[in-house]
Order: sequence, then structure tokens, then C-alpha cells
Amino acid sequence: MDFGLVLQTDPPASTVVDLMRRAEQQGFTHGWTFDSAVLWQEPFVIHSQILEHTERLVVGPMVTNPGTRTWEVTASTFATLNDMFGNRTVCGIGRGDSAMRVAGRPPNTLARLGDAIDTIRDLAEGRTAQLGDTEVRLPWVRDGRLPVWAAAYGPKALALAGARADGFILQLADPYLTAAMVEQVRTAASDAGRDPASVTICVAAPAYVSEDLARAREQCRWFGGMVGNHVADLVARYGSESASVPPELTAYIAGREGYDYSHHGRVGNSSTDFVPDEIVDRFCVLGPVEAHIEKLRELRAIGVDQFAVYAMHDAREQLIDVYGKEVIPVLNA
Repeated sequence: MDFGLVLQTDPPASTVVDLMRRAEQQGFTHGWTFDSAVLWQEPFVIHSQILEHTERLVVGPMVTNPGTRTWEVTASTFATLNDMFGNRTVCGIGRGDSAMRVAGRPPNTLARLGDAIDTIRDLAEGRTAQLGDTEVRLPWVRDGRLPVWAAAYGPKALALAGARADGFILQLADPYLTAAMVEQVRTAASDAGRDPASVTICVAAPAYVSEDLARAREQCRWFGGMVGNHVADLVARYGSESASVPPELTAYIAGREGYDYSHHGRVGNSSTDFVPDEIVDRFCVLGPVEAHIEKLRELRAIGVDQFAVYAMHDAREQLIDVYGKEVIPVLNA
């Protein structure tokens, strides 16, 4: 199992770079950042510094979207980083939540997302792509490679990930929901004539190592609110009692009363008071080291290829070091 570290690009950027260096030294293989241009600093600028100050780490956004940048700009950015540092990027992409809504625009449609996946990959790898009525190619790309991983929750998005993306990002660590969604992605891949095993499965969620479970929950409750934004979209589309989306995912947002993006991904976010302890426990990885190893083994058995750790809490360095010394070696023994 691979391990990734997920950070917001809060200033100073040097702290983000230092934490990513620390993660690589502790055995993490991937470095991810949020991509929301109004709320945080521009991630791709920081990605260049992460790549400069690491040797092997694969770097990318979790996640970008097709609406805040034109697709040729996104592709050119990735291709430039790959040309400079040797194909060490991955494009995590979704419909866009905070990045779009904070700028006053709705998330992108799934049709637009699917077209963006193909176009960005083709351009970044040196192939010709269609942009409206114009054929475009980046003539300077040589031997470029860009895996594109799609973030998804709902049935149509899961089908899109399986049919067209190189990887699937699931932003929660509940084994029951993970198993069900991975099955949908693999079925879609098979139906599209692809090898289901070729789709990389990445689970992303906060982790907090502590014997004090109450403290761990309070450091990670914000995540239930973040996921709740996407769940609210699903409920609006499919209904609260639809067979298309499981109640294990949707029921908890019944008490949700809006969301303040100025506290997005922050410990103590008052917009996440509706998130119960049970959801925090299911969606995150909490407790002593043994509990982390047990849950990650369960996820690995489902077919998860990477666990990407959200480290937006008060113990980032401790988390990186404990995972490097006590979790990653056990999972990869």
C-alpha cells in the first residue's frame, strides 16, 4: 500500500514543503494539496518547490477541477513540472466544491469533468486534443505521462471514474462504503472494456494517532462537514431515500444547516456541529497505532492501493513520524 500526505496550502509555503520532505523521508510516496485559489495559496507554484526539494515524491492536487483553469493551462502546468522533474505528478480532479462555490459558480457537470479528464491527459502526454472547434497539441512535450484520478461519491461519478480515469479517489475511510464504491468503479471499468485492476484506488481521510479518542474526534470532525457538502449534492440529485446512494453515506446530513467555506477543512469548524461521533469514527482513521493498522489492513483487503492522510490538525509532524516508523513498515512488510 502506498501512502500520501494531504495538506492545505496555507502560508508560509515553506512549511508545506518541509512537511512534504519529512513525509518522503518517512516512506510516503505521494504529496497532495488542496486546490482552491481563493481560500489558499496557488498549489502548483508550491508543487514546483516540493518537487525541487524531494527526490521521489509524486505530487498533485486533491483535487483540481475543470472550471477554475482552462484545460490547456492545466495540462501545460503538469507537463512543465514533469519536464522539469521527471514525470512525478498526478492529476486528482473532481467537479469542484470550495474552488467553484467560493468564486460564485456551481460545481462542474459530470459531462464536463469526463471531457476534461481525457483532454488534460492527452495534452499533458503530447497528444492532440479537441478544444471546442480547435485541435490543440503541446509541441514541446516529450515522453510526458500524467495519470488522472477522479474523485467521486455518487453512482454516475463512480461510473465515470471507472470508465475514463486512471485512478479513483474516495474521500472517506469507511470500509463498508469503500467496498461498495470500489465495486461500482471496477464494474464500470469492465463494462468500458478496461482492466478493472488498472484503476488505482486511493482512499483519502484524516488520521490522528492518540489514545484519547474524544480529542482525536474533535481534531477531525471538520472532515464530516467537508464530505457533507458532496453528500448534500447527492441528496439533492437522488433524494434522501434513493436506492442509488446508501443511507450509510447520506443519513447523517439531516441536521446540516448550510456551510461556511471560510472555515473549510479547519479544526473547530462551527459548520460541522451536526457531524456525529459515529461518522467521524467511520470516515476517519483514529485511535492508537494498532487501530490504524487494523483499519488500513481492512481497506487494503478491499483493494485500496493508497491511503492519503489528511493532516489538518495539531499533530502533523507526529502523525508523519508515527506513520513512518510504526504504520507504513507494518503495512508494507
